[in-house]
Amino acid sequence: MIPFAWNVVLAMVWVVLTANFSAVNALFGFLLGYGAIAAMQNQLPAFAGYGQRVPRFIRFVFFYIWELIKANARVAYDVVTPEWGMRPGVIGVPLEARTDGEITVVANLISLTPGTLSLDVSTDRRVLYIHAMYIEDEEALLDEVKELERRVLEVMR
Repeated sequence: MIPFAWNVVLAMVWVVLTANFSAVNALFGFLLGYGAIAAMQNQLPAFAGYGQRVPRFIRFVFFYIWELIKANARVAYDVVTPEWGMRPGVIGVPLEARTDGEITVVANLISLTPGTLSLDVSTDRRVLYIHAMYIEDEEALLDEVKELERRVLEVMR
């Protein structure tokens, strides 16, 4: 989080120094700050890995948007068609996430996706229970949730 805060500060300094308060200039300042921090990440331990984390985050955003589009299309199709296509149920997903922050992000992203809802985490924080509207293949659903978790952890760690 510290490198990101420095990146934002560098972007604001760029905007002030150029006296151009446009969004494009702020984005350009952010990219310049990103480049400077990425160049320094080997010399400063607090900045280690920041150069790789931002591209992973951008890939994650596109992955999650695609997952949202697929889930919305599936739910919308089920709403507008006369047949009942749901097979609801609750499943337990074993977690690789260990910290409270990681578990919270994974659970919230699952809940934000239409058709799924995070219900509870086991007391040992190793299993996340989710309710899904469509459980035709439990293994496929587990694979989808595990892929989401893997990508979240790739960004956060």
